[in-house]
Amino acid sequence: MTIPILQAEALEKTYHDNGVPVRALVPIDVAFDQGEFTVIAGPSGSGKTTLLNLLGALDAPTGGRVLFNGRPLEGLSKTELSKLRLHQFGFIFQAYNLIPVFTAVENIEFVLTLQGVAERDRRRRALEVMKELDIEALAHKRPNQMSGGQQQRVAIGRAIATNPAIILADEPTANLDSATGGVLLDLMTHMNQEHGITFLFSSHDPQVIERGRRVIRLHDGRIERDDRRPGA
Repeated sequence: MTIPILQAEALEKTYHDNGVPVRALVPIDVAFDQGEFTVIAGPSGSGKTTLLNLLGALDAPTGGRVLFNGRPLEGLSKTELSKLRLHQFGFIFQAYNLIPVFTAVENIEFVLTLQGVAERDRRRRALEVMKELDIEALAHKRPNQMSGGQQQRVAIGRAIATNPAIILADEPTANLDSATGGVLLDLMTHMNQEHGITFLFSSHDPQVIERGRRVIRLHDGRIERDDRRPGA
């Protein structure tokens, strides 16, 4: 039996707003296999970003647990969780989250620097990634000199540079026009098919949902539907 790369067991999250409990996720059970290209879809407030943050160990659950390759994350120290995120996960955010004073190549190198990769090796890897994403011309430009689509390509480059096991993308096309979003989805589909990187998106963008080979629809913190396309 194949062990899922990522799994949630009775996962739930409750926030407090001025002392009033707000249940963002009811207990959820869901598992993801290596190589999936999955979209967690739903309207604003459905819990999709909360679920993504819990799966990516960016937030702690109120109840239940997350397992990565069969290993529970509960009980891991902050240092151990940081190492897991650093070496196994790649993150793509709606707001790009590039470092303003860094050039594109420096932004892509950043996680490699945190991993302790030697300067020559991390520069070589960053340039390889930029070539694959067709953004070599941006190497020495800073974020404020790029369009939104260019910044998101750099963010994708930063996410894949470390060869992560899984990439979690939170509304990656939200600030882009449909044409630019389509190009970036093509790139991520290519990464999934050619390199076997598992992608897990949260999105309400119909274009993203249409590309998902598996679509999990959330409503009020619950899984309403879990659909797989033929052949997925």
